[in-house]
Amino acid sequence: MKSAQHLVTTEMLQAFAEAWNRHDIDALMSFMTEDCVFEASAGSEVCGTRYVGREAVRAGFAEVWTTFPDAQWGNARHFVCEDRGVSEWTFTGTRVDGTRVEVDGCDLFTFRDGRIFLKNSYRKNRPALGTPKR
Repeated sequence: MKSAQHLVTTEMLQAFAEAWNRHDIDALMSFMTEDCVFEASAGSEVCGTRYVGREAVRAGFAEVWTTFPDAQWGNARHFVCEDRGVSEWTFTGTRVDGTRVEVDGCDLFTFRDGRIFLKNSYRKNRPALGTPKR
């Protein structure tokens, strides 16, 4: 049996990033394990908001696009080491109130059986780039 190191590649993480930019929830979920976990970059818990299980993770991923309908992750860079991986990116998006956001961030991944078990997301905290439209 191959280890996760041999099953997960930077090309896979790039395909995952491209699915985020297409806002393609079905493609995103195809990369996730059945018992996947998503720890968002914001939330009331020390880990951010934690979504556990496919349906909760699916809803958490979709919530990002609800908050930022034009969300994009550019300048993606990835690496994989055994059962762990990292994606670095620059997030840009406009909240529904018109506030523009541009910040660097990263995802820390834990892999199992060639899929993503944990997506732990981090973003820089920065003031909005513009005032909301009224």
